[in-house]
Amino acid sequence: MRIARFAHAKGMSFGAVEGESEAGPQGLTIAEIDGHPFGQIQFSGARWALSDVRLLSPILPSKVVCVGRNYAEHAAEHGNEVPKEPLLFLKPSTSVIGPRDAIRLPIFSKQVEHEAELAVVIGAPGARRADRAAAARAIFGYTCANDVTARDLQRSDSQWTRAKGFDSFCPIGPWITTGLDVSDLEVRCEVGRNPDEMEVRQLGRTKDMVFDVPALVSYISHVMTLLPGDVVLTGTPAGVSPLTDGDTVTVRIEGIGDLTNSVVPVV
Repeated sequence: MRIARFAHAKGMSFGAVEGESEAGPQGLTIAEIDGHPFGQIQFSGARWALSDVRLLSPILPSKVVCVGRNYAEHAAEHGNEVPKEPLLFLKPSTSVIGPRDAIRLPIFSKQVEHEAELAVVIGAPGARRADRAAAARAIFGYTCANDVTARDLQRSDSQWTRAKGFDSFCPIGPWITTGLDVSDLEVRCEVGRNPDEMEVRQLGRTKDMVFDVPALVSYISHVMTLLPGDVVLTGTPAGVSPLTDGDTVTVRIEGIGDLTNSVVPVV
């Protein structure tokens, strides 16, 4: 199932996206869920064409927990070794934006880069001190994410909060896909100024993660309680590079979909 959060004429709702993605947005509809998607899903009976609504970030997490250097080639491209344990950092909830929202380049940085990542969405009842099996059961679904990073600030600061935490630095979407085997999926990032001439910047597979998804969720849950709706970013493949004003950046993950955002300066 694909669970989206969307704005429509009467407000905001969660919904189930119906139809085949290959047909494009014009071939998809969205059925409104009565309430939130955790637990037993019930439908209100309302339905829209996907083209008639605006997709929002599929969840509003209390926190976004991120994992650094979880692909060996990405660690190497910055001259770092693979960590012996997952390297954790946080992005604030205010950094989260949705599909088609703009990534805003801050005046404090001269080198803002994309990082395409598989994102894990935690379901009910959450996870606290979970073993591997319990961690797997705590996963509600998966979505695409872009761990936007001010690379120059990351290098200059003694920790990563400022570099990773600007408003708009955590696009997620387009929806949450449930029941997906994520052990070996393609993760791709394309950047360009013309939709017909996008350059592939990152191309990796989730099988190359140093720590797989259940291991990450278990490890994090022994540090902090993961609440329903929290998001875990699982690391990025090699190929990160700068974004500039006027770019369009798309994160595409096999079995999930496309997350596209424009890039603009802070006004």
